[in-house]
Amino acid sequence: MYEVNSDEFWMSKAIEQALKAESIGEVPVGAVIVKNNELIATGYNQVITLNDSSAHAEVMALRNAGSNIGNYRVVDTTLYVTLEPCMMCAGAMVYARISRLVFGAFDQKTGVISSRDDCFDKPYHNHKVEYQGGVLADECAQLLKDFFKGRRSLKS
Repeated sequence: MYEVNSDEFWMSKAIEQALKAESIGEVPVGAVIVKNNELIATGYNQVITLNDSSAHAEVMALRNAGSNIGNYRVVDTTLYVTLEPCMMCAGAMVYARISRLVFGAFDQKTGVISSRDDCFDKPYHNHKVEYQGGVLADECAQLLKDFFKGRRSLKS
């Protein structure tokens, strides 16, 4: 389907994680962390399930990566996530020393990478995260649209 180890390939793996979130009633956002073209961690939204406001897909992936490699600094890695990160997740990526972020759908409400702010471009950060948005954006956005459409129909 997608060229192996391309941004689209890894984003499709993040979409698989988003579907896990959806299957347990969570907002369908998924993330994977890759180092040297090898998957080192996955994560998906579990805010409701864990009663933890910080259990966003990116944070869950960072927690898993740290555990898997035995270090809270996850250097020389790329984090793929289906939705543009919020401020909390962006900060966690800086502190974890993620090298590169690739996200799918832009988030006009709370996305701080390029939609509402340009968080990673601020001069005061002690670490620079490269980023690219819009990879498989339509597929990622459709997951969210379908999820919230389903939620609205349940309330009717």
